[in-house]
Amino acid sequence: MATTPAPPAAPPKPTWDPGQPEGPFPWLRPTIRIRLTLLYGGMFLIAGILLLSIIYLLAAQALRQGNALPFQIVGGQVKVTSSSCPGVVGLELTPDQFNAAIGQCILEQRRHALDDLLSRSLMALLGLSIIAFAFGYAMAGRVLSPLGKITRTARRVVGSDLTRRIELDGPDDELKELADTFDEMLDRLERAFTAQQRFVANASHELRTPLAINRTLLEVHLSDPGAPVELQQLGKTLLATNERSEQLVEGLLLLARSENQIVERKPVDLAEVASRAVDQVRGEAEAKGVEIRGEREPAVVQGNGVLLERIALNLVQNAVRYNVPEDGWVEVTTTAQHDQAVLLVSNTGPVVPAYEVDNLFEPFRRLRTERTGSDKGVGLGLSIARSVARAHGGRIQAMPREGGGLVMRVTLPL
Repeated sequence: MATTPAPPAAPPKPTWDPGQPEGPFPWLRPTIRIRLTLLYGGMFLIAGILLLSIIYLLAAQALRQGNALPFQIVGGQVKVTSSSCPGVVGLELTPDQFNAAIGQCILEQRRHALDDLLSRSLMALLGLSIIAFAFGYAMAGRVLSPLGKITRTARRVVGSDLTRRIELDGPDDELKELADTFDEMLDRLERAFTAQQRFVANASHELRTPLAINRTLLEVHLSDPGAPVELQQLGKTLLATNERSEQLVEGLLLLARSENQIVERKPVDLAEVASRAVDQVRGEAEAKGVEIRGEREPAVVQGNGVLLERIALNLVQNAVRYNVPEDGWVEVTTTAQHDQAVLLVSNTGPVVPAYEVDNLFEPFRRLRTERTGSDKGVGLGLSIARSVARAHGGRIQAMPREGGGLVMRVTLPL
């Protein structure tokens, strides 16, 4: 009696749960909110104390100036010493006139003292504001520096360097929690990509070997001159089917490998890559009566030459195969403009509706056909081209050409 297989075990739960506070007093943790509160509150308190101290000193000086006697009695004569009341007041003045003049001098002196206090206070406030902004900018940069480290690590990871880790040191705050969570995510991503690469390598071996054996056996049987005609015809059909399966496997494996970013990059001339692709397709184009033309200017990019050649080859092959029966042409050009290398492949061919252009980049999709059933390929050419372009940090666009055909534009950063 067959036994029912046991259900797969649940994945282990993470050892750290960001939703659960740690420690008996979670509100005492040095979180970013508490640190920023203490930092800017302390800065405000220090700035206030400094400003009050400066204003106190200036006010004391203003009071000394405002309460100073504006006159002196020299040699039995009253001499005005304040700059607010220049001149000498003689003794022949009546007491009322003398008191009025001295009162006016005192008021004018106090007004000058207050004006001087206001101007110096504004200068002190301006200086403290500049110092406060500079100090606050420096302290904010220090507090938020872990975010810069996280961002730089994330940018390196975008380049497929999954071995990078943040490993942030410091207080157990929100930024450290974010960095630790990001490191855990990178660990899982690295394991997933490693497993994917291992699977691709194993699938490459397991799928290619039986197909190669089948092809060898069929070629051996077809080489027998005494084989019946029906058997030879069947062998040729099976050989074509086997070749199609090999192309499908190679396309799928290449598609899986090209989904990732390119780690090892070398200078590659896009013009040379396009010329090689044209040379490989030239025989098929001559057989179909399709003219290949176009000028290719040097455009050196950083990338993988084999994968970039696959882009050009797939685009040129599609342009030749999906063309008009007579007087067809394919134009292949390369240029460097605006810090970008551009590969342009345009051709004559059937009219392509604009709403069907995006479907051409889906795997196993062709114009007006859903899946298999064509002798022009396995339906992975444009999907591979788009994946390789993305892996190089570029993009590929398709636009219907007026009068029929397509214009394929590949842009790659220089």
